[in-house]
Amino acid sequence: MTPATFVLVHGAFHGGWCWKPVARALRAAGHEVFAPSQTGLGDRAHLLSSLITIDTFVRDIELVIEAEELQNVILVGHSFGARTITGVSDRIPERLRHLVYIDGGFPFDGKSRLEGMPREQREERLARAAGSGGVSVAPPPASTFGVFDPELQEWLDRRMTPQPLGAESSRLRLDHPIGNGLPVTYVRCTEPRFPSVETSADYARRQPGWHYVEWAAGHDAIVTHPELAVELLLKTAS
Repeated sequence: MTPATFVLVHGAFHGGWCWKPVARALRAAGHEVFAPSQTGLGDRAHLLSSLITIDTFVRDIELVIEAEELQNVILVGHSFGARTITGVSDRIPERLRHLVYIDGGFPFDGKSRLEGMPREQREERLARAAGSGGVSVAPPPASTFGVFDPELQEWLDRRMTPQPLGAESSRLRLDHPIGNGLPVTYVRCTEPRFPSVETSADYARRQPGWHYVEWAAGHDAIVTHPELAVELLLKTAS
């Protein structure tokens, strides 16, 4: 078996740390794995700034791929990471082999994450950012992401950091359709369903040629059910 190269991109409030069980299993199977933290999050939380935008996040991942001289990358985005990998695939598709979206939301019609939210959700998001002077959004409890095991809840609540508001309020410019013609797998987590990605999941299910999968797990399945992610990614690599 030829080893594959994975780049795993986390979602809002998380960091590269959330991929630890998945990354460990993929490496044990002989694959190369990178799980960087986006600027301002995880082990890069000290870089939190009002200057961070969605383009910062996209450039984070582009630079990992460029600096490590990676080719044929299986690029995986969980939750908000879907926006990041969509931007990366728009810019450097020649470096990529397959896109895997795990319960992620798409940047439709050039709208920012905030612009795409229902009004009440957007106002709640902005209210949570008020304490930081509009720089970041405080993380919600882990249960919001379908994590109900007390031990995992404690781990997530301890590790999550504020999300840079600029990444949510800025628009991602795309020069190509979502996916940019690359092979795409989309995973919808269904128990419980995460309402924010319903429109994106419906879109993914309707795309000809895309592989659509459902998992009986909550939104943070990469934490609660890492074996599902490992099984899917190993199949993608084979």
